Amino acid sequence: MPKVLISDKLSPAAVQIFKDRGIDVTFEPDLGKDKEKLLSVIGDYDGLAIRSATKATEKIIAAASNLKVIGRAGIGVDNVDIPAASKKGIIVMNTPFGNSITTAEHAISMMMAVARQIPEANASTHAGKWEKSRFMGVELTSKTLGVIGAGNIGSIVIDRAQGLKMKVVAYDPFLSEERALQIGVEKVELDELLGRSDFITMHVPLTEQTKNILSAANIAKLKKGVRIVNCARGGLVDEEALAAALKSGHVAGAAFDVFAVEPATESPLFNLPNVVVTPHLGAATTEAQENVALQVAEQMSDYLLTGAVTNALNMPSVTAEEAKVMGPWIKLTGHLGNFTGQMTDEPIKAINILFDGEASEMNLKALTAATIAGIMRRRNPDVNMVSAPVIAKENGIKVSTTKQDQSGAFEGYVKVTVVTDKRERSVAGTVFSDGKPRFIQIKGINIDAEVGAHMLYTTNEDVPGIIGALGQTMGENGVNIANFTLGRAAAQGEAIALLYVDEPVPAPAIAALEGTGLFQQVKPLTFDV
Repeated sequence: MPKVLISDKLSPAAVQIFKDRGIDVTFEPDLGKDKEKLLSVIGDYDGLAIRSATKATEKIIAAASNLKVIGRAGIGVDNVDIPAASKKGIIVMNTPFGNSITTAEHAISMMMAVARQIPEANASTHAGKWEKSRFMGVELTSKTLGVIGAGNIGSIVIDRAQGLKMKVVAYDPFLSEERALQIGVEKVELDELLGRSDFITMHVPLTEQTKNILSAANIAKLKKGVRIVNCARGGLVDEEALAAALKSGHVAGAAFDVFAVEPATESPLFNLPNVVVTPHLGAATTEAQENVALQVAEQMSDYLLTGAVTNALNMPSVTAEEAKVMGPWIKLTGHLGNFTGQMTDEPIKAINILFDGEASEMNLKALTAATIAGIMRRRNPDVNMVSAPVIAKENGIKVSTTKQDQSGAFEGYVKVTVVTDKRERSVAGTVFSDGKPRFIQIKGINIDAEVGAHMLYTTNEDVPGIIGALGQTMGENGVNIANFTLGRAAAQGEAIALLYVDEPVPAPAIAALEGTGLFQQVKPLTFDV
């Protein structure tokens, strides 16, 4: 039974979901604040469910000897060392949709608050003043809203702003023209958005590309009188530069829910006129907290029980339906990779994968990850679909994939080619209707071989006596042959044999075969079947 630790405050309904799915769950909502205790117990668990209080640092991850998945109830994963998790083969999931509406509504609320100076007017009125003329606001209707980031949350903000009769322009390098047309937004470049917008709201993650996207230089490009809203991530705006622009009057107002340093006990934006600030409340509604807790429990349960991967940040997503169909193909690609990995002693420069027919229509990222993991397993037994692509990239291995329509006798197949300084080595395989992976080609030679836990691969010239030598040697060494496959390029040309045997081939048998002088290569292989 998989074991999951919840170390932050999550809805009791999430705890119940784990229990109902047959998972052993430990609920310690304050454990995330006790780093030493978390460090001492994390090795006992397969899954870790968190919010923002728990810091899944490199040290914590290093101690997580059994951990397979970290689930963040929410969208931000600043508190998880994703590179460390990836190297360890741990999937990191978030719940990007559970709090989308809540966060979008908060952005709209903040925009209205700064447009009408509601917080200041509220404080003034509570103080017994009646300063009606002091708090002259502006309408949202017909104003231009610039949205930086038109993804899940940004598109909801766009929809709500259009309902308020605002003109909306969006900057997002990943926004296609088709998607822009679908959501009814004008796609523009960043400089145009800065110069045209009466209000600007940001809905992008904090990355090297988005850090200080509103820098001092970009703030100088803003339309005079603009109002800035940030309910996304701290660090998207140069707060010092924005404070200066607010003081000069170039920027008329700002509304911030997030800050470069949190908890934010001080900021250049604090105590400035017409600056609305809240303590990172974007996702803080009862509905949102319930939604993200339920989602993370379902996602983690699905992965631990069925292998389905949803909303992972360091691995291709695989739905439960895909997992059922792709399971044999993931197994196949792992075997293909494992074959080439066991056969290759020198450093690998490139991995080329061809997906044909049925295979080309599947989740290729997942199949590619499985292939790379299979190749690297010989050198690193702990590698998996999460860590393999990271390790390949670190080692400078170029990975390429190609798709093609059904081109042969099979409904679909996968061919893996490994390139080194000395040679190229290729192997192809398919999945038969019984769900069993099969090798169908090695070195360009067609075969039909079932994959077994223990196998023996040989290469030789196509001459008489090969079958006899193999059979006799296996018999003399007490090795039972379950399946025997031969193939050749041409009569009296290059030939191969692939034996599926019941137990590992002992060293004396290998030496005896090599001593016959009949074989150029004799290689025992093992597969996780």
